[in-house]
Amino acid sequence: MQQTRGRSIALISASIVLGALLALAGSQHGATLGGFPLFALAVLAAFVVQWLAFIPAALGRTDRFFDATGSLTYIMVTATLLLLVPAAGPRGIVLGTMVIVWALRLGSFLLLRNIRSGGDDRFAEITGDPVRFLSVWSVQGLWVSLTAAAAWIAITSGSGAEADGLLWIGLGVWAVGFAIEVIADLQKSRFKQDPTNDGQFIRTGLWSVVRHPNYLGEILLWSGVLVAAAPALRGWQWVALLSPVFVVLLLTRVSGIPLLEAKAEKKWGEDPEYRAYVARTPRLIPFTRRR
Repeated sequence: MQQTRGRSIALISASIVLGALLALAGSQHGATLGGFPLFALAVLAAFVVQWLAFIPAALGRTDRFFDATGSLTYIMVTATLLLLVPAAGPRGIVLGTMVIVWALRLGSFLLLRNIRSGGDDRFAEITGDPVRFLSVWSVQGLWVSLTAAAAWIAITSGSGAEADGLLWIGLGVWAVGFAIEVIADLQKSRFKQDPTNDGQFIRTGLWSVVRHPNYLGEILLWSGVLVAAAPALRGWQWVALLSPVFVVLLLTRVSGIPLLEAKAEKKWGEDPEYRAYVARTPRLIPFTRRR
């Protein structure tokens, strides 16, 4: 128990330190409010919202509103930055809209899913341990800050505000990723709602092309945000490159695909049809053979 709590404290500390370094680097050349860099204030707000939401969640021992809180943070912080930086221009408005539209869609989808299911089984063992539970809220603060970094830095940069080719290319990549994520989630929801599919794994639609199409969409849309934001970045503001890199690493190496694959292996690992599906279907990149 002590070792587990020690790791949780280390995770909280690491999240705060990395968030502080991100805020420091991304604030270079950026707009300020009362002498404080707006981007740094945005990162601080992302963490504070999680910690405030953690209090009632810990008291009620529930993670039901965990995902919704993250989505709400994207919306609140992005909208506030657009109001505080009138010089954000067309680029800032487009980037802000991309983040807000994505957060509204995903947040409402995850909230309804958690309400129907009663919560996320990933957190079933930690809601009763305040230190471990706080660690996941702190990581979410870092997750929000890192993924939104490119958009937030561009909005507060005060440079490169006009629309150009990269803005529209980035918007196009984002739109493709957004569409893939929405369609994949819709297909899986309909699959689960069909009683005849009880206990089965999905292998139709986009799920026949790759095993995790929703994560493919997620990676594409955040890559599009970075492309759209790129002309507004200068100096240390290029820390925004970490945005899609962080998404890729988290989804492919930490909490996304590894957890889901392990869960699926436990449930269907002995099923010949599942083995055949895994053998012929790439994890993430379409039309590539699985190694």
